[in-house]
Amino acid sequence: MDIRFVNARLMTMKDGPTISEGELWVSGNRISYVGPSKSTKQQFDRTIDCHGNVLMPGFKNAHTHSAMTFLRSYADDLNLHDWLYNAIFPLEAKLTKSDVYTLSKLAFAEYVASGITADFDMYYYPEVTAQASIDFGFRTVCLGTVTKMRSSVAEMVESFKKINQKDSLASYRLGFHAEFTTSEEILIELSKAANELKTPIFTHTSETEAEVKGCIERHGCTPPVYFEKLGLYNYGGGGFHCVWLSEEDLQIFKKRGLWAVTCPASNAKLASGTAPIQKMIDMGINLAIGTDGPASNNSLDFFKEMYLVTAFQKLATKDPQAAHPFDILKMATVGGAHAMGLDDADILAKGKLADLIMIDLNKPNMQPINNIPKNIVYAGMTSDVALTMINGKILYENGKFFVDEPIEELYRKANEITQRITK
Repeated sequence: MDIRFVNARLMTMKDGPTISEGELWVSGNRISYVGPSKSTKQQFDRTIDCHGNVLMPGFKNAHTHSAMTFLRSYADDLNLHDWLYNAIFPLEAKLTKSDVYTLSKLAFAEYVASGITADFDMYYYPEVTAQASIDFGFRTVCLGTVTKMRSSVAEMVESFKKINQKDSLASYRLGFHAEFTTSEEILIELSKAANELKTPIFTHTSETEAEVKGCIERHGCTPPVYFEKLGLYNYGGGGFHCVWLSEEDLQIFKKRGLWAVTCPASNAKLASGTAPIQKMIDMGINLAIGTDGPASNNSLDFFKEMYLVTAFQKLATKDPQAAHPFDILKMATVGGAHAMGLDDADILAKGKLADLIMIDLNKPNMQPINNIPKNIVYAGMTSDVALTMINGKILYENGKFFVDEPIEELYRKANEITQRITK
């Protein structure tokens, strides 16, 4: 389908915080033109008048556990250890593949309503999540989640080969849950697999002070140093949360070009701490943003995450100039895309994937228009998302979903699953 967006404010994320007036054309699943308004004889299936609203790349949720929607507001007000071992793991063990399919799609609906066009999803049954993503029309990069209790390196390698050949909307990368839930034998096997496949590895790392202290007691060093010694970073990768990184850890991240994915709402709610984002910005470390799962956040609202990233840095550094809004927008779009290997979905440019969103400026919280990037980060809300397009298809527009099944039916199924598992 060919679509023409006219009368738009274009924030391409290509050349800094520049915003220009013009139009954007989509042909199939790619952007075919972006620039000043011009006449054309090309025929379009639809022309959308943006009325001066912003077109920009979609947000990339670089860390989440989508199917955990069934535990939203169920296991709260606990520290990470108690939350994970006493509340989460026992109930996750009851999930079926069919459950993961439905619960993932519920998260996808929340993502598109928040302007998120892709997620980096760490959860069980990745082939099911990939199929849910394809059916829904969402873009998902599935991530391995091996632990001592579930999955194996061999299973992940198999998923790697299957999913990466399945559909352009779904891809797969190797990963493991965390140092404290994975044995050294598994990590050595995983390192060999990653080096054979020449692929990056991602994991939760340095989320809590207790986690780091435990790793030092077990291995004599912090988690990133331990992973580096095992050769897990030979082809890059990164870590989620990255709250308690040492100077040596930071140097490893910089040296290896690793991605640090911050999840401020989850880290605050679990009282884990605040990641040193401004320091990492100053060091040139690669950065992206994630919501974490809906069981620990509890929302999948990317506007909230962006605001908290900058607000927490200002508070932590006692510097109101820390974490500039455009740096945050870059983390939320370009950074997330590159962390996930979605290099074709990072900016608005000819030939790039048509994964984009429209931000409605005709809202009280967006007026007056003094500075659009600052408005989005400091005052933005999910209700400001007027349209979300993925792979050239509009999935969400003016509060309505255009997906593979009625949204009310999806809600019903998700509630049935939740009642069965939690009661």
